[in-house]
Amino acid sequence: MADANATQRGAPAAHIDSDKLAHEITEQFRQVLSTKRMNELTTRSVNSRSASPAPRDFGTPQPPSLHNAPPPSYSSLRNIPLVPQPPQDPRSIRFKNMLLSLSNMPIRWENPGLLDEALRVVPLEQIYNEAEEESQILQAEAESLGDGKKAAWGYQDCVVRALLRWFKRSFFTWVNNPPCSRCYSPTIAVGMAAPLPDEQARGANQVELYKCSVDGCGVYERYPRYNDAFVLLQTRKGRCGEWANCFSMLCRAVGSRVRWVWNSEDHVWTEVYSVHRKRWIHVDACEEAWDKPRLYTEGWGKKLSYCIAFSVDGAMDVTRRYVRNPTKHGLKRDRAPEAVLLYIMDEIRAMRRSNLSKQDKFRLEGEDMRENRELRHYVISSIATEVSKINPADILSGRQGPPRSDPDAEKALEGRQSGATEWIRARGEGGRGTPNQQNPRDQHPR
Repeated sequence: MADANATQRGAPAAHIDSDKLAHEITEQFRQVLSTKRMNELTTRSVNSRSASPAPRDFGTPQPPSLHNAPPPSYSSLRNIPLVPQPPQDPRSIRFKNMLLSLSNMPIRWENPGLLDEALRVVPLEQIYNEAEEESQILQAEAESLGDGKKAAWGYQDCVVRALLRWFKRSFFTWVNNPPCSRCYSPTIAVGMAAPLPDEQARGANQVELYKCSVDGCGVYERYPRYNDAFVLLQTRKGRCGEWANCFSMLCRAVGSRVRWVWNSEDHVWTEVYSVHRKRWIHVDACEEAWDKPRLYTEGWGKKLSYCIAFSVDGAMDVTRRYVRNPTKHGLKRDRAPEAVLLYIMDEIRAMRRSNLSKQDKFRLEGEDMRENRELRHYVISSIATEVSKINPADILSGRQGPPRSDPDAEKALEGRQSGATEWIRARGEGGRGTPNQQNPRDQHPR
């Protein structure tokens, strides 16, 4: 092109490279053709939207080209990965401080002297004999199915299951209102009292006060709420807080990795890691429940917001394991934004794993990734279950019939077993079909 212009201006003609000129003309033709096709697509897009324009298109001229169109808005995207954000507002900061304090519970069980004392209390021969027998039965059942089937639970799982039965049936006692120490009559709760020096030294931060129900007696009973697992080995009584504390420590003593699960709706329980199944198993010592994560929602009829699991290796938000249908069983999570909660979990994990080797950190990160996949699977399975309950005949007829039953949910229909009937009803944990009267003033702390 430059040579042609020079010729037109009277300059001496130069040798013209025909191959180069043909290449340039071809590229120009391609650009013209591409621009023409893009304009045609733009025109078709504008015409297709003109019949039913979006609300933002009313009264605004359509762009002549896609190149001049404004960038798309991503404000409506909800499923993009969350980016951890540090807490900024006072409410989020208080939530962070509370979770950091709760994360110290599993650290207390790493005391070798405490674990040795726990092993003196546990009938190890009985526990291991029951575990060996159950393990052999499960292995025989798996072999009878053929095709290299794997046993339902491993030997260490059976050890914890045997420990769970012994703890519930023979070792620990549930306490609602302590009986009168003079006449053994029932007592009535009258409030809280400050802990005495010896009670505070043994780990009691609060003391419940009860009065004998007999008019002529008038004795007051103190019930310290101990949170020291060593003290609980001697008292052997309490409610779910003491049960989960002591039982989790005993699981640690027999060699299992444990979690202490805090629930914002006033309950706590345990999770034990199964090497055989490569996942965390729900265990509730109060109910002698093993691997029943839907117990609290489908069983007790509760709604949950936060379920946070704390271990010596960190923390994990495991709410999705226990709330399979957030629409039916989920409560509003407004203590902190989700990105802030993710930041808090990462911070606790980093703090607990700071002194670990690279190999151990890599192994724990792999477990975290596997657990995250498991928790996402629960969400997907819940959606698929709800869709499968839809009856095609109802869609065709336009009527809504009774939903199909969920076999997995039917397994967890039982209400709470531990605690007095009135106490269970007051907490709203009687299960479906039981009138729940949730009144915070009538509830004992966990």
